[in-house]
Amino acid sequence: MKPSDQLRAEHDAILTMLGVLDRICLRLERREPVPQEHLTGLMEFFQVFADRCHHAKEEEFLFPAYEQAGVPRDHGPIGCMLAEHQQGRQEIARMKQAIEGMTAGQREAVAVFVAAARGYRELLEAHIEKENQVLFPMGDRLVTPDRQETLLKEFDQLEETRIGAGKHEAFHRLIETLEATYSSESSCTACGGCCCG
Repeated sequence: MKPSDQLRAEHDAILTMLGVLDRICLRLERREPVPQEHLTGLMEFFQVFADRCHHAKEEEFLFPAYEQAGVPRDHGPIGCMLAEHQQGRQEIARMKQAIEGMTAGQREAVAVFVAAARGYRELLEAHIEKENQVLFPMGDRLVTPDRQETLLKEFDQLEETRIGAGKHEAFHRLIETLEATYSSESSCTACGGCCCG
């Protein structure tokens, strides 16, 4: 397995949850109830799984290895990916603030949440496509097999220290629960297999 294979599997899980997020937006727009724990679970998934785990692997280990191998950073694909990670964090912050507003009964908070959620989904879908189709193939050609083995070990260490034992399994249960709960909104394929190695 290459580091990019592991990250692609994580992308599949993120895309599944983005689909759930979109279906939750549809319910909110119809003024249908969405349990608070589902919104909280989604935010934790995007903050912890997508950002603190997945994006951290890229920012701290993969992108520096790509850069050392010759992939441009400034005005290149790595710089673009880093900027989009930051944009995603801003959209998550907007969604969390809107959830607080919804909890407090602010009517406009639903529209703010939906706008931020849709912006986040569009951003990440395009971001994932660029990584899967352009950046990862480029990096795979340039980074040596030995360095790729080291990256996988670094990924494992990051997961252990930042996320903790059992957390990934809990996220997979959350994916399954939310996908089953909101599957009637539209057709979507659930994540198949472990996302983090």
